[in-house]
Amino acid sequence: MCLAVPGRIERVDEEEGLRTARVAFGGVRKRVCLETLPDAGPGDWVLVHAGFALQRLDEDAALELRGWLAEPESGA
Repeated sequence: MCLAVPGRIERVDEEEGLRTARVAFGGVRKRVCLETLPDAGPGDWVLVHAGFALQRLDEDAALELRGWLAEPESGA
């Protein structure tokens, strides 16, 4: 199963000719490629998979997704 995680862009940079960002996922910060979302900027919420920002999210959707990810799995 693949999982994309919402995070908030803190800073946009350029590294080796690629547009990147420092993205906060709760208490964790990671470097993410922004080449797929050229208009994304600081303060934007993005959905990230495998180090690439795939989609911009509004804050309500991002926080809802984070809540789902934080919920403990119910026994099946």
